[in-house]
Amino acid sequence: MAGVLDSVNQRTQLVGQNRLELLLFKLQGRQRFGINVFKVREVLQCPKLTSLPKRNPFIRGVAHVRGQTISIIDLSLATGGPAIADIKNCFIVITEYNRSVQGFLVSSVERIININWESILPPPKGAGRYSYLTAVTEVDKELVEILDVEKILHEITPIDATVSEEVMQSAVFEKDFSNKMILIADDSSVARNQVKRALEGFGIDLQLAVNGKDALNKLIEASKETGEVTDRVALLISDIEMPEMDGYTLTAEIKNNPKLKNLKVILHTSLSGVFNHAMVEKVGADDFIAKFNPDELAGAVQKWLNV
Repeated sequence: MAGVLDSVNQRTQLVGQNRLELLLFKLQGRQRFGINVFKVREVLQCPKLTSLPKRNPFIRGVAHVRGQTISIIDLSLATGGPAIADIKNCFIVITEYNRSVQGFLVSSVERIININWESILPPPKGAGRYSYLTAVTEVDKELVEILDVEKILHEITPIDATVSEEVMQSAVFEKDFSNKMILIADDSSVARNQVKRALEGFGIDLQLAVNGKDALNKLIEASKETGEVTDRVALLISDIEMPEMDGYTLTAEIKNNPKLKNLKVILHTSLSGVFNHAMVEKVGADDFIAKFNPDELAGAVQKWLNV
């Protein structure tokens, strides 16, 4: 898979076009899975893994890659399946999520596809593996499942969403937000609840949207009351990767709508590493924060509420 990321810089052209590229892979059996190429650093034949005492059962060991020690997570085990066998003939997908680098052990890696977010739909509701999905799509007339990596990582290393007492004590709002809300858009239930928990101490109404399309509909509905969305919505905090409508397209739709354009938008995303801040500027977002630092998020919210 050498050269999988050779054209990553060219992929910034997908911004605002509601498109993404997925790296397709398999765990066990025929089922295909996908991961956003922007989160992938490298794909390698699985090197020799070093076992660690008292490790999480989903972590098969650590690998030493280009001078860095990286935990290797068995994605099949982490989503309730059997352990991936014969790992020396398998692959690891090195990714960067939420300011950390990890490797995902997969059985095989297929190819990269370019697809429209409108073709990516919310997953069917259900237990078991379905609870680990953020979206599904169809490729070659077969279902591709997109995993909720943030949920998987949270189960292995839980994130503390508590804002420090120092930040909370310094929170001073110059306006009255008693009749307004902050809208949080994220397709991951884990991520939505992390943001909600981080901001509950502000005492402002927090509403949730499951993707960009859902958020846009909620904003348009809110704007109907007075003709100006900011009379009801104080701020939007949105993920970037979401089925049906991504955060870039959502932001562009907001900034191009006379009734919505004055709304401040914070893009809050696990995209990092190859992420280019020019992509945020292109669609007119007001701020970008990499997941997940509750103090940093709370500070940004306070900043933009006081603008």
